[in-house]
Amino acid sequence: MKIEQVLATLRFDPLLPVWLLAALGVLCVLVLALAGWRRARGVICRATCFALLLLWLAGPRLVQETWETLPDIALLVVDQTASMRIGDRASLAGQARAQIEAQAERLADLELQTITVPEAGNAGTKLFAAIERALSGIPRGRLAGIMAITDGQVHDVPDTMAGGVPQWGVPLHVMIPARAGETDRRLRLIEAPGFGIVGKSVTLQVAVDDLGAGRPAASATLTIRRDGEAPRTETIPVGRAYPIEVPITRAGPTVLDLSVAPLPGEISVINNRAVVEINGVRDRLRVLLVSGEPHSGERTWRRLLKADPAVDLVHFTILRPPEKDDMTPLNELALIAFPVRELFQVKLAEFDLVILDRFQNRGLLPLPYFRNIADHVRNGGALLMSVGPEFSGPTSLATTPLATAIPVQPGANMVLDGAFRPTVTALGSRHPVTAALEGANDPARTDSVPGWGPWYRRIAPGQVTGESVLATPDGAPLLVLERFGQGRAALLLSDQIWLWSRGHLGGGPQAELLRRVAHWLMQQPELEENALTARTEAGQLRIERRTTDEGPPPRLTITDPDGRTSTLDMTATGPGRARATIAAGAPGVWQANDGARSAFAAAGAANPMELTDLRATADLLAGPARASGGGVHWLEAGAGRAEIPALRRTDPGRDASGGSWIGLQRRRDHVVTGISAATLLPSWAALPLILGLAILAWRREGA
Repeated sequence: MKIEQVLATLRFDPLLPVWLLAALGVLCVLVLALAGWRRARGVICRATCFALLLLWLAGPRLVQETWETLPDIALLVVDQTASMRIGDRASLAGQARAQIEAQAERLADLELQTITVPEAGNAGTKLFAAIERALSGIPRGRLAGIMAITDGQVHDVPDTMAGGVPQWGVPLHVMIPARAGETDRRLRLIEAPGFGIVGKSVTLQVAVDDLGAGRPAASATLTIRRDGEAPRTETIPVGRAYPIEVPITRAGPTVLDLSVAPLPGEISVINNRAVVEINGVRDRLRVLLVSGEPHSGERTWRRLLKADPAVDLVHFTILRPPEKDDMTPLNELALIAFPVRELFQVKLAEFDLVILDRFQNRGLLPLPYFRNIADHVRNGGALLMSVGPEFSGPTSLATTPLATAIPVQPGANMVLDGAFRPTVTALGSRHPVTAALEGANDPARTDSVPGWGPWYRRIAPGQVTGESVLATPDGAPLLVLERFGQGRAALLLSDQIWLWSRGHLGGGPQAELLRRVAHWLMQQPELEENALTARTEAGQLRIERRTTDEGPPPRLTITDPDGRTSTLDMTATGPGRARATIAAGAPGVWQANDGARSAFAAAGAANPMELTDLRATADLLAGPARASGGGVHWLEAGAGRAEIPALRRTDPGRDASGGSWIGLQRRRDHVVTGISAATLLPSWAALPLILGLAILAWRREGA
């Protein structure tokens, strides 16, 4: 609302320079003084004439200005960050906002501007940044005061303002929608490693703090849940760091859900919980490669494995059987005897993967050692065999105790020669080892052929116990994978994959295929053929499903951190692939279940700084508020009601805050809407008067 006012003032617009006008005034005074000394009869008329002359030359004007007084502006800042959703704070803040706005509407000379402080990600509550942005659009001459409705947990108080006077020049009033003296218990992660070596343990450091309690408890009960397993509890001290040993049993993410028993009467239990995701990784993978004889593909295996910095390779090529030990002196012998016992009995368990490349039973290994290899695979190891003609002969490994771990037995037709191009089977198009290989055929189309080069020899299969992911054009298995006990085995029924590495007739994805086979054998999570994975990104829970089964994906059951369940449909994204996404706003452990498998994902707090201390506090803002002339008001009056202070208009320099009221200064800023000026002594009136007075003075002096 604008109020119009009129102000009249007397101003002078001299007709002569001021210095000349002053000189004339001095001259007039001297003349009058001389006349008075001589007791001249026309002194009064002469003085009146001189005064009228000087007044006319000074140019007196009557100026009238029309003002419109502008209403003052008060800024209301409402905190809407995560901590304001604790208890009744949001409700009390809403009541306070509504009543402040209603009071401001009844004040004719006040305009209220309301802004909110939104979430700021991991940066906490940016109250002062929001105030500065709002003040950039408000003339400082009209600013009457700043009111902030907040719980006091502010994370951007300037260092120059903490405990000092704000530079705004108006009072700052803080209204806290809570009751003083709240208590809170929090679970704090001191150290939480993001990675751990499979087979070893990592150590978490946690602490429980009781905030605001008169006397903290001596201990608290900590509940630990791991990947949906049965929870276990531990009693830990309050106020001190406590270590937790976590064994890493598998590769991939391990999700821990930690929660501490609540403190009686605490304001909220949101920060009584912490979620940790530890990614299990294998240490350098140890691979044992044994080549039964030198051949063209031997170097291919060595190059592939040596190129991977995460692989420790031990490679032996058998050049002579043990019966050829002819007592040649060691200094004349370029080759060493094959360390059979050390590799296949003493240190066999240290290898993650054993590769037998065209290895045959020529008596080099006693039969118990073949049984050791089979037992190693059964207990969680991995075996990869690339076979040639030796697999169909009398020295075949299929005739040894290792046969139980071999997914294919040799067929009757033995070695088959002739050009052919390996093709991906229908199962292989869904299996991560062979899915989406560059240049692969489409098994769903009978006219689809692969774009890679041919091989020229293969071994005819007999009984097949594993899954065929590569086959010949007539459907005969070529690459067979099998789970054996806790371990895995793979058999490549050709020794000519090395042709792809040479680029023969276009080559093929030899390195990628063998890398996938090796990682699948070593049970790397990204190569699991039947897996359900979940992760959280940007507040979304993303679920992916891989399977070798045909048919549409099943509906998912989603369990949020509070135990509520919902169902979600998945969208097929390719053969054996499906995906789904759902909002995951609540922090904690989310679970997805497709009926056969479960996946867990950790969702962190959207604004963890907001949850560090949930108590409402005046400690951070009391100094700036009181130094500015404002104050702090606790709004909670009980039963969810807010006791709102009244708005009052105050003059600068007067008290601006009381126990039940807050003051907003009157700034009286205005704009001039019009100016009019009138000459008080116009020339047409001044000149005759001056001339008449001069004649009158002359006549009196001459009488």
